[in-house]
Amino acid sequence: MSDFFVIAEEELVVSFRLAGVDGRAVANRDEALESFLRHVGQGGPSPGGPSPGADASGKLYPKGAGKVLILSEDIADMIEEQVLEWQMGGEYPLIVEVPSPGGRREGRKSLVDAVREAVGISV
Repeated sequence: MSDFFVIAEEELVVSFRLAGVDGRAVANRDEALESFLRHVGQGGPSPGGPSPGADASGKLYPKGAGKVLILSEDIADMIEEQVLEWQMGGEYPLIVEVPSPGGRREGRKSLVDAVREAVGISV
């Protein structure tokens, strides 16, 4: 399995696949949450559904297999509570948010800005 995996809108997933990064396109909160939980190893089996650690397509994502989970901002907003909880736990995969196809949301810091603020560098 690759060190990277993306959960985002179809356009972003296709773009990342062209760069060799696997992913799953999701369209709503339920799909986003299911894929996120299964990818981080917290998803369980559903009656008649895929096995534990697999998404709806049956693809397996063992916990800790990927190092970086890429989420679009819109998807991350849909499951904000779970993403924040995971980030505070300090486990792999690390979560990186990228702008959604509609562009960066007003008032959101870029990753570079967040790092600069965290380490106290001002340019």
